[in-house]
Amino acid sequence: MPEHAGKRATALLCAAALLLAGCGANPPEAEGVLEPTGQASAAAQTKDQALYDRLPDKVKQAGKLISVNNGSFPPYEIAGPDGRSLTGAAADMSDALGQVLGVKIEHVTVDGLPSSLTGIASGRYDFAIGPVGDFPDRQKNNDFVDWVKEYVVFAVPKGNPDRIGSVADTCGLKISVMAGGSAEAVIKGQSAACAKEGKQKITVQSYKDQPTSVLAVSSGRADAFFSSQAPLTYFVDQAGGKLELAGKGQPNGFDDLYQGAVVAKDSPLRDVLKDGIQKLMDNGTYEQIMTKWKTSDNKLDQAGVNLAKS
Repeated sequence: MPEHAGKRATALLCAAALLLAGCGANPPEAEGVLEPTGQASAAAQTKDQALYDRLPDKVKQAGKLISVNNGSFPPYEIAGPDGRSLTGAAADMSDALGQVLGVKIEHVTVDGLPSSLTGIASGRYDFAIGPVGDFPDRQKNNDFVDWVKEYVVFAVPKGNPDRIGSVADTCGLKISVMAGGSAEAVIKGQSAACAKEGKQKITVQSYKDQPTSVLAVSSGRADAFFSSQAPLTYFVDQAGGKLELAGKGQPNGFDDLYQGAVVAKDSPLRDVLKDGIQKLMDNGTYEQIMTKWKTSDNKLDQAGVNLAKS
């Protein structure tokens, strides 16, 4: 972010400190609305009046949407150390999307994905820009506007001492995961499979956020962190050569993985968000943002609703 390089550098230094030194963590809940980041990397967007007209009346009256985030999903969501700022690809996307829709998108950081989904379902928050994993079981109570495709791999100590080539190689190891996430369910299922085969179970370490999960590996408390490739690539880049990725190019217990914005089930906001994101894809803004945050491999050609199939 050229004109805001200083702010990005601060965010990166904080993430690196979290990873390597264990300094500070995201607050349990940075309650209250955060100011818009104002840091979209692309040129200012033009308001689409037709999309604005389709917004729910309460949104037009308020002049804003409230997006909830976990603050710990880089390079998409990077919460500042004060809990009062948000940078990353998702922050840039929300800035541009808000301009297209003609409303401000403000951010609230909460503690963990369950809190985000509960808040959306109750109407406390309008949506989450995400990207949040789209899975059939989550679609029962939520609708997803998918804008990225993801892969799940491992962050391991440099040299991959336990020789993890896929999820099948994790029996008897200590694996950290995000609590409540899909990777946690997969690794617990693998642990059961290990026991069934007469091998040692996996010691599953569940943490509330990405920095704490990665820190468990860099400090030696865990043998690997199992999570989405995009954030793990970010953390490996920040680790000063101490970590590397493992298990790339393998399904690792997953089918095609889609991630996106989340709204309450059958929300009238769903299709407006989809069309707004599609406009950013069509005019090149999406590609600029994804390239800037080194997530080009995760791009979709078209935004979609509930792309995960059972």
